[in-house]
Amino acid sequence: MAEQRYLKPGRIEVRLLHNTVGWLTRHGVSVAGSRELAVRGRKSGEWRRNPVNPLTVGSERFLVAPRGHTQWVRNLRAAGDGQLRVGKRIEQFTAVEVPDAEKPALLRAYLSRWKWEVGAFFDGVGPDSSDGELLRIAPDHPVFRITEHN
Repeated sequence: MAEQRYLKPGRIEVRLLHNTVGWLTRHGVSVAGSRELAVRGRKSGEWRRNPVNPLTVGSERFLVAPRGHTQWVRNLRAAGDGQLRVGKRIEQFTAVEVPDAEKPALLRAYLSRWKWEVGAFFDGVGPDSSDGELLRIAPDHPVFRITEHN
């Protein structure tokens, strides 16, 4: 199996960006549509939280992992469900990973919306890139289709 890409955030980024966005989101302030993802740890069973940018395409919603095969990705694969939070609003969801062949349109939509924030993690590929370029990087960026529980 090929090594899976994961770009680990630096300490300063975690402290300034993740912690700040996470704190704001927990207190009801969504930054550009951000949510706090909560997923049970695959080993500990404890809730693990990370800020994410949910993507809506048509009537479907997705989570895209710009940094690659992160811990939250591994936990979500194992758990199959989680929560998206903003303030006191908690949305329960189930997740199904999207095959690479379906990712180009989703990655294009994601980059159209958040390239300013996450573009550095996509190796120069952007919303105007060809389907072939987006398909080439698709294995490096897991995408999950999420469905809200009623």
